[in-house]
This record gives sequence, C-alpha cells and structure tokens, in this order.
Amino acid sequence: MNSRTLFLARLAGLFVLVFSLAMLVQRGAIESALYALVADRAALLVVTIVGLVGGLAMVLGHNVWSGGPVPVIVTLIGWWLLIKTAVLLLLPAEAVVALFEGFVGRLYYPVAVIDLAIGLYLTYAGFSRR
Repeated sequence: MNSRTLFLARLAGLFVLVFSLAMLVQRGAIESALYALVADRAALLVVTIVGLVGGLAMVLGHNVWSGGPVPVIVTLIGWWLLIKTAVLLLLPAEAVVALFEGFVGRLYYPVAVIDLAIGLYLTYAGFSRR
C-alpha cells in the first residue's frame, strides 16, 4: 500500500472515528449544531466549499479502484465527499433542510454506527501497516 493511501486511511479513519463517537455520545449537541448550520445558508456555503475542496483533493490525488479494500474505501470516501458537497451546493435551501430533517429522523444512529465501523477499520488498517 502506498504512502498516500496510508496517510488518507489514517486521516479519514481518525476523523470518521472521532466524529461518529461524538454523534453517538452527544446526539443533542450535534443535532443542534447541524440544525443551526443548515438554517444558516452562508455558514453552510462555507462548510460545503471546504468539503468540496477536500473531496476534489481526495479524488484527484487518490482515485484508486484496486489493491484491496483500504484504497477502495479511501477512494469511495473522496467521491462521496465530492458528490455530497456538490449536491448541497446545487440544491435550494428548502431541499437541504428537508434532506437533513429526513436524515436526523430516521438515519442518525445507523449512519453513526456505520461510520464508526468504517473509522475503526481505516484507523486500524492505516496504523497497522508500514
């Protein structure tokens, strides 16, 4: 596995791990912050632009579809970030609010648990290899 894949596995793994744990432990605080972000179109624009740059950087710097699960998962995270942020930039504010409300109501805990598993896996894989 190349050094870029290891770095991105460690970075994405630790980020997803910590944020998913925060989602599970601090649901009320995370929900409140996300509702405030979605309601503030200017703040959402800034966060989305930063996410778009991160997604583009991952896709342009690591578009690897072979070599085992770690490089593919890292690539999928980059594409997911790119697509998600591009959609958020293109949707009207009302649609973003509706999507968010649907996410919080039904998918909050399943997404947090799936993210936790991905974060654990990438962190372990990234730090256990040289």
